[in-house]
Amino acid sequence: MARAPLSLTSKPPLPPPTITPLRHQRSPLTTVRVSATTVTTTAMPDHHPSLEISGGAVDRFLPAFKSLHLPYKPFPIVGWNRHIETIFAAFFRKVPDVRYRRECLRTKDDGTIALDWASDDHRSLPADAPILILLPGLTGGSQDSYVKHMLVKARSKGWRVVVFNSRGCGDSPVTTPQLQSASFPRDTCHVVDHVSSRYPKANIYAAGWSLGGNILVNYLGREANNCSLTGAVSLCNPFDLVIADENLRKGFNNIYDRALREALCRTFTKHTPLFEDIEDKFNVQVGLNPQTVREYDEAITRVALGFNSVDDYYSNSCSCHVIQHVQIPLLCIQAANDPIAPIEGTPREDIKGNPNCMLIVTPQGGHLGWVAGDEAPFGAPWTDNVVMDFLEHLQKAAPISKENSSNAEDVQQGSEDVHQAKV
Repeated sequence: MARAPLSLTSKPPLPPPTITPLRHQRSPLTTVRVSATTVTTTAMPDHHPSLEISGGAVDRFLPAFKSLHLPYKPFPIVGWNRHIETIFAAFFRKVPDVRYRRECLRTKDDGTIALDWASDDHRSLPADAPILILLPGLTGGSQDSYVKHMLVKARSKGWRVVVFNSRGCGDSPVTTPQLQSASFPRDTCHVVDHVSSRYPKANIYAAGWSLGGNILVNYLGREANNCSLTGAVSLCNPFDLVIADENLRKGFNNIYDRALREALCRTFTKHTPLFEDIEDKFNVQVGLNPQTVREYDEAITRVALGFNSVDDYYSNSCSCHVIQHVQIPLLCIQAANDPIAPIEGTPREDIKGNPNCMLIVTPQGGHLGWVAGDEAPFGAPWTDNVVMDFLEHLQKAAPISKENSSNAEDVQQGSEDVHQAKV
């Protein structure tokens, strides 16, 4: 297999895996409460002790999952070391063959967001089919293997899927001096509102990985009273960016810092002229050759967002500070050995205190890895079936149709798109 430059984002496409999901089902345990006059049978959800499961919504959501009573078994050799698993998943996981139809949105500040819709879904699916918005991680996009696997899994269930490529990611056009950031919920608002207006009959959900998970939870917490999503999933979310920043610069983790830094530089280099026009604000030279992700964020990201320092940017962009305000069903999945999103940053107490949130922590998994389950080692991550169990449970209980629009495609014509193209 050909080697690619070290990157935690896009990989060259490989032949799609043969996916044969196996469903493990068993009846929940029951208890019988006996009194002098009545006998009451109460269903009790259970899970395997290899998984840490908590949260204010456990009693509501745990019965939805078909496989959490089984032990989490990482794939031998690969799955027992967090660094091997992270790197293996980035380089050797198969990439499903997916075709996209690109739609670009113009934002109020003249920025551009690229949405990649699974090709032909607009013809083959009904207007009220549930929609899943996918938010990739830092510098990630619609070509990443973990994104495509989740897309394929959701489409197999009859879901419409769209990938939200943050500014500058996924080869999206850049029209303002601002690239992807952890603290800019307006773009997420714009995407959710656009998708909702385009398909007013559909329930809309979202799933985000790594920094995409942080962006998603920030949106859910900050826009709690205005959020039109029906449910959401956050995976390998760093949550506390101050802790994640410190962790990224320790020991072997420097290899991830270097990979992410190089990916940021490649994107920035393509669009440097936009930043040179206001060079008195941005440190363009450092942006072109930073020594760490932190240096890049100090030179470019925090300036674009108006923060006084990179520490100010990180501390104000932590989704752990707002998860307590989330008002829709939210599933968070973390790996206890994640080298990039350290488990220490996970806001366990706030998740326990929020009746809408549930947390699953696997003992292994690395970052964007989870090389376990029926499709390991080259197929879909262990998390994909868990995510779909949760989302389908919400969809079955969700109200059908938010509006009585006779033709959702008519709404599409009035949207703020710049152009559409097949990619």
